[in-house]
Amino acid sequence: MKVLTANRLTDGIAVWYADGGWADIVDNAEIAHDKATEDRLEAIGAAAYAGNEVVDVNLIDVSVVDGVVEPVRLREKIRAAGPTIRHDLGKQAARAA
Repeated sequence: MKVLTANRLTDGIAVWYADGGWADIVDNAEIAHDKATEDRLEAIGAAAYAGNEVVDVNLIDVSVVDGVVEPVRLREKIRAAGPTIRHDLGKQAARAA
């Protein structure tokens, strides 16, 4: 399973493609379960990059744990959560609120 991620060009925030746009959290990201969906997501990412919406566009591996989308690689887990030294900051703090 894969999702499309990037960094929003206006503020550098990590974003994920969901519901026809870019979401600030990975929870609702559109999941590619097959090559055709991966190709479609890559085309969406390429168009968003060309339109100066996002940079560093990538498909990343994810798993679904108890109905929650979880990036597989540590780098992507950090991008999805926020700072590793202060859990009261970043996206992890917003989820807890």
